Amino acid sequence: MIKVFGHTAPDTDSTGSPIIWAWYLNEVRKTPAQAVLQGEPNTEALWMLNRWNLDKPQIIADVAPGDQCVIVDTNNPAELPPSLDGADVIEIIDHHLLAGGIKTRTPINITVRPLACTATIMHDLIGADMARAPEAIRGVMLTCILSDTLEFRSPTTTPHDRAVAEKLAADLGITIPDYATEMFAAKSDISAFSDETLLRTDSKEYELGGKQLRITVLETTAPQVLLARKAALLAAMPRVAAEDGADEVLCFIVDILRKEATLLIPNDFVRLLAERSFGVPVTGDSVVLPGVMSRKKQIIPVLAL
Repeated sequence: MIKVFGHTAPDTDSTGSPIIWAWYLNEVRKTPAQAVLQGEPNTEALWMLNRWNLDKPQIIADVAPGDQCVIVDTNNPAELPPSLDGADVIEIIDHHLLAGGIKTRTPINITVRPLACTATIMHDLIGADMARAPEAIRGVMLTCILSDTLEFRSPTTTPHDRAVAEKLAADLGITIPDYATEMFAAKSDISAFSDETLLRTDSKEYELGGKQLRITVLETTAPQVLLARKAALLAAMPRVAAEDGADEVLCFIVDILRKEATLLIPNDFVRLLAERSFGVPVTGDSVVLPGVMSRKKQIIPVLAL
């Protein structure tokens, strides 16, 4: 049984894309496969599963020697199971930069394309066999694309991502603005999460100048709810950094509707990093970054010390 999984702290794309590809492997390639997750999915991903009447995939902590694996929505070893080197990686499908470090036993299929969403790539790879996809698979694919593009607001959005999403929505009889509003309302419901959990939600590890950073992006249509917890989030940052082996936590609260991010400033290091990276003066415990919405295109590439 092939295990299909994405990155740790699974967002909508890393929850939905394993489901899409496991369906394709099972139903089209006739190869037994199972979608699994590396952690609890976020609230938007849970909403997607409920909306399309899908069971939450099994959550795994690691893989076993010899397990056949397909990796989706990442190629970064820091986001993958600790025993991956002992497993048998047979395919990678991703839309992020190449991180390096994954070793395979044999040549494999690797598809990495500069699109906003892994589900868009899968739509293209599945091709004519999309005609066989049930509503739930099309619905998951649409949800992933709208999530990763922030309903086409993100600078990562390509015309192809938009065209695929619009075709899927038309096939499903869905009005994109109404559907996206429901999605983002679910994403913005963080009432059940502790401060530490929030700082680990949609979080990526990144090294800069010898410093290990945990870069968290919290996308929301209700930024005031998160900003009301600013003091608690700032206080939790050193604890999360220490527990996770990071030097610093960077937390960006992305306002989907206003198209801007608020970076929390817990200390002088992050203050200096913000000023040098984004060219803005920082005087308090947060700074607003107009137009910044994408970690992949607008945050990680500009980070500088």
